[in-house]
Amino acid sequence: MPDARRRPTALWVPVLAYMAFIFALSSISHTPAMPSGADKWLHSLLYSGLGALFARAIAGGWRSVSLGHVVLTVCFGAIYGASDELHQYFNPPRNVEFADVVADTIGAGASAVALHAWGIIRGRDAL
Repeated sequence: MPDARRRPTALWVPVLAYMAFIFALSSISHTPAMPSGADKWLHSLLYSGLGALFARAIAGGWRSVSLGHVVLTVCFGAIYGASDELHQYFNPPRNVEFADVVADTIGAGASAVALHAWGIIRGRDAL
């Protein structure tokens, strides 16, 4: 089986597909009512998936996520989260919330940190 590091398409297509999925969700005008704060958990969960895929893509695989990759993933999560909120601004009656961007950033960062930690743990197992 070819190494994913040599196949950028295998790394980046899932990221782009996930971004398109988030864009499609943001295009829904009327979302279901949720208890207060529940949408922040959903934002974090959704962006944790995007963060994991993005960290994997920039690292070239699941096990080699460095602290630098974590920082880039956090920045990416914040930027894409902000662009998502901007998209919602043009989709009435959706509203823009800074707290959503914070939740997006936390979700993306949490998954990148988890992948970094997993790489460290797996490295210790090989010793």
